[in-house]
Amino acid sequence: MLLNRLVRIARRDWREWLVFAAFVGPNLLLFGIFTYYPLVQNGALAFSNYNLITRSGQFIGLRNFETVFGSTQFSKILANTFVFTTVSVLLLLALGLMVALLLNQKLRGRNVARSILFSPTILAGAAIAIVWIYIFDPRFGFIYAILRPLGIPSPKWLTDPAWAMPAIIIVYVWKNLGYATVIFIAGLQAIPRELYEAARVDGAGALDRFWHVTLPGLSPVMFFLVVTTILSSFQAFDIINIMTKGGPVNATNTLIFHLYELFFVQSSAGRAAVVAWLLFILMVVVTLLQVRYLERRVNYA
Repeated sequence: MLLNRLVRIARRDWREWLVFAAFVGPNLLLFGIFTYYPLVQNGALAFSNYNLITRSGQFIGLRNFETVFGSTQFSKILANTFVFTTVSVLLLLALGLMVALLLNQKLRGRNVARSILFSPTILAGAAIAIVWIYIFDPRFGFIYAILRPLGIPSPKWLTDPAWAMPAIIIVYVWKNLGYATVIFIAGLQAIPRELYEAARVDGAGALDRFWHVTLPGLSPVMFFLVVTTILSSFQAFDIINIMTKGGPVNATNTLIFHLYELFFVQSSAGRAAVVAWLLFILMVVVTLLQVRYLERRVNYA
C-alpha cells in the first residue's frame, strides 16, 4: 500500500514537471537562442579580430581589451556615460515626483494633462530628436524665438561641447518624464488614505505628511524606478544618434553609442564586443548594488 502511494506521488510530480516544462520550456528556448547564445558568442568575439566586412578573424588574446581601454577617448566616453545616467535619473525622479504630486490632485482636466504628459513616452525617440533639433536651432528655433526679444543669444546647443550634453539630457528627460510620473501616480494612489488622516489627527503638517507618509509609501515605486531608469539611460541611443552622433568632440559619446561606432562604422566586432561586455558588467553591478543596499530602505508594509 505504501508502495502504491509512492507511485501515485511520483506520477503526480512527474505530471507537474511536464506541465512546468510545457510552459517554461519555450521561454527558456527563446532566451537561449536570442540572449544566452549571443552572450557567449560575444565573449568569443572579444578575443578575436573578426571583421564584419571580410567575414574573417583570428584569436588575438587581450589585444582588443588593450586597444579599447588604452584609447585616449575611452575615459571621456566613460565619464559621459556616468554623467548622462546620473543627471538624467535624478531629474526624472525629482520632476516625476513633483508632477505626480500635482496631477494626483483633483484638478479640472487632470486626465487630459496626464495623457499629454505621457504621450512622448510612446513616441519614437528618432522622431522626437528630429523635432528637438529644430527647437534647438540657434538661428530659427523655438528657443531662439523666445530669447531674441530678450536680447539673449541662443546657445549653439548641438555644436558647442559645453551645451551638447545638457541638450541631450533635456530631450531624454522630456521623453521619459511621463513614464516616471505615471508610475509615481500609481504609487501615490496605493498609499492608504487612513495614514494621512491619522497624521492630520496627530498634528502633522503638509511637509511632515510628505516626509513620513508619502515618501515611505513610495519607497517600493522609487526603488523600481531607480532600477529601470538607470538601466534605460545606460542604453539610450536613438536620441544621441539623431541629434549629435556622439559629438561634438565626443561630448555626448556614451558606451552604447561607442559600441555602435565600433561595430557598424568601424566594422570591428572584437572591440565592440569588449564594450558590450563592459556595459553588461556595469549594468549587472549597478543593479546588484541597488538590490543590496537600496532595497533595505524599501518599506513594503
